[in-house]
Amino acid sequence: MRSNGQTCVGRTWLRALLVGVLAIGLASCASTNVVKLPESASHAFSQPFSQARDLARGQDTLPAEQKTDNARNIERLLAGLDDATLSADAAALPAGDPLYPFAGQALIRRGLPLPRPFDRGAWRFDAGNRPPAERDGYRPPVKLAVLLPLSGGLAAAAAPVRDGFLTGYFGETRRRPDVAFYDTAGTPGGAVAAYQKAVAEGNDFVVGPLGRDEVGAVFRDAQTTVPMLALNRANVPPPAGNASFSLSPEDDGIAAAEFLIDQNARRVLVINGVDDGLRRASGALRDALAERGGMVVESLDMGGDPITLLTRLQAAVQKAGQVDAVFLATRASEARTVAPLLASAGLAGKLRVSTSQLIAGTGKPADDIALDGIVYPTEPWTVRGVSGLPGAASVASRLKTARGPAARLFAFGHDAWLITAYLEKLALDPNGNVDGATGTLRLDAAGNVLHTPTWSTFRGGMPVPLADATAR
Repeated sequence: MRSNGQTCVGRTWLRALLVGVLAIGLASCASTNVVKLPESASHAFSQPFSQARDLARGQDTLPAEQKTDNARNIERLLAGLDDATLSADAAALPAGDPLYPFAGQALIRRGLPLPRPFDRGAWRFDAGNRPPAERDGYRPPVKLAVLLPLSGGLAAAAAPVRDGFLTGYFGETRRRPDVAFYDTAGTPGGAVAAYQKAVAEGNDFVVGPLGRDEVGAVFRDAQTTVPMLALNRANVPPPAGNASFSLSPEDDGIAAAEFLIDQNARRVLVINGVDDGLRRASGALRDALAERGGMVVESLDMGGDPITLLTRLQAAVQKAGQVDAVFLATRASEARTVAPLLASAGLAGKLRVSTSQLIAGTGKPADDIALDGIVYPTEPWTVRGVSGLPGAASVASRLKTARGPAARLFAFGHDAWLITAYLEKLALDPNGNVDGATGTLRLDAAGNVLHTPTWSTFRGGMPVPLADATAR
């Protein structure tokens, strides 16, 4: 690890990290399951697929304000296809067809294999004269810059990301890159200037920045001559040849929608908490359900005393008609209020799904028993452990940055290292994936890293893996 005169790994916390965490051997590796379906000029595409193909051909010619609606129409058409038809139609598309990125995305969301890789023409993996990939796909950079807000208001969030990253880094026994950390909060000019400094100092890959606005600024204003893995999603897509990884509220909403569809719960009533992030999650759920043939039948905002809330909930249920499931976009304190009211509103026995934020503010079984049966996404590492990484409880006993809510960011930082080391495999193998601390990691056509979480619920006021409990 080198010093760059900007900000470097501090000796105190680095020593604590090295002493606190045992050496870790990253056993995670990319797996391949390529399905080769016949591609034939005589293949008869299904009608919805043909309609989606016509829309995709005009996508790039549309004004910016129309592209989003057109893309959603394509996704809705593909969502109506069964798995076998979608797989066969996607495999029959010729190379370079503009529908393939959409079809591939639909396959990934369903956990289905891709017939061939996405077009990655703008991706570069030989910068810095990297040695060839190992047999499992391990091929890290030669010189690596990590952009994090190590000072200022976001420093508390950056610390567990940093420590999780370094836990994975120091746990790898094979060749590792030379790493330098750059403080985006302490650099005049912010994340854009930090990125430019990292490039000027010869790094061949950049991880970060972390803040949503920081990522947007780098995507818009920096000429990304060196590829990067941004640690958040911005309102603009990653430039070609770059990737984005996040634990955004939208990801929770999309994961919940997929879970509900898998449970054949297509008519969903949504209860929104007051937090903006939770509303973003319910918005993503709404869009994802619509793409898969489901719908939000009614939406209700939290507020008022329990009697008033029950009255409003009963009215919402009556207006909604058939309800298959309830999506609680709430924190634990709000869920404890509304969960006991669901039976009185006529929703007894309905599937209840929440976001990862449900766990915030829990820890007292006597109070949390009100959450029993609510299903929520979480990280495999904190629930059942991940091969090659010490258990969450063991790490938490040694590092403050892996305790409580920070554990999720610690897992996120660990997976940022894992993605960096296996990015070529994720990008070029049509079905390459990595089993990370936050879930199974894959890369979509646009360069977004997708993570499939594990699911937990509460039983007797205690969080338990869903496989060990019955959801109801």
